[in-house]
Amino acid sequence: MAGMPRVFVTRKIPAAGLQRLQAGAAVTVWPGELPPPPDILRAQVAGCTGLLSLVTDRVDEALLDAAGPQLRVVSQMAVGVDNIDLDACTARGVPVGHTPGVLTETTADLAWALLLAAARRVVDGERFVRSGNWKTFDPLHMLGLDVHGATLGCVGFGRIGQAVARRAHGFGMRVLYAQPRALAAAEAGAARHVPLATLLRESDFITLHTPLNPQTRHLIGTPQFELMKRSAVLINTARGPIVDPQALYAALHAGQIAHAALDVTDPEPILMDSPLLQLENLTITPHVGSATLQTRDRMAVLAAENMLAGLAGARMPHCANPQVYATV
Repeated sequence: MAGMPRVFVTRKIPAAGLQRLQAGAAVTVWPGELPPPPDILRAQVAGCTGLLSLVTDRVDEALLDAAGPQLRVVSQMAVGVDNIDLDACTARGVPVGHTPGVLTETTADLAWALLLAAARRVVDGERFVRSGNWKTFDPLHMLGLDVHGATLGCVGFGRIGQAVARRAHGFGMRVLYAQPRALAAAEAGAARHVPLATLLRESDFITLHTPLNPQTRHLIGTPQFELMKRSAVLINTARGPIVDPQALYAALHAGQIAHAALDVTDPEPILMDSPLLQLENLTITPHVGSATLQTRDRMAVLAAENMLAGLAGARMPHCANPQVYATV
């Protein structure tokens, strides 16, 4: 351990990644079930060469200052890095690793699980049976929405959006996507690029796949809900603040849209006194888009590989601020 670079890991991660990291660094792992509070995180990272973070950890100027000038690497076990001040890291010459690609298909699976659960009222049905209310077959009871032949709208059409769209073709769906740049036909497949307003008006199922940034914060709010069909279903497996929670509550409560299914919320975790939790037409899962044994192993390994590359002074396999290499 003597002479090895010190790395702080902000939570227990799968052994596949942790063991790889321990082979090349002196590793300290935060043992708590909850993330380390900001003051404790600042104390723990002081003097470290590397920080392996999760989306629950705010990496900002204060944390970087507390770490000290010897901090050379931040490696995040996630795709999104909206919790990290990339500009501050770049200014200090600190590359930030992330884990794109390895969770694409798994997150797309979860988006589809939520879509189907909402369309066919799976949670309602399970709750109905467990409550002892299932007495007989009723031809008018618990009617849902057809998925086959419907229109799917993908807001954001990167890796995950495209993976969701590929699954839609098996259901014979028409697929629309909205983002600033239209893709070449080889990437877009049969999906059609349209303005966001067109997508919202025409889609039966709307699924969100944009990163969180100032342009996408509350991208879906009151004006957008007003464009949607009353039968529309909104699915969010991206980041909670892309949707305005007050506007979402109003739209669901008034029946302006039929249902929403969320794997992410704003704030996260959702507050237990949130009025959203009183709604029957809302399904929520606890940010488990990448939560399979295989995918979390791959994420942990990639986070470790990013870290070890950074510690060795090599270019990371996946860097969220590649411009840092032009400044060091």
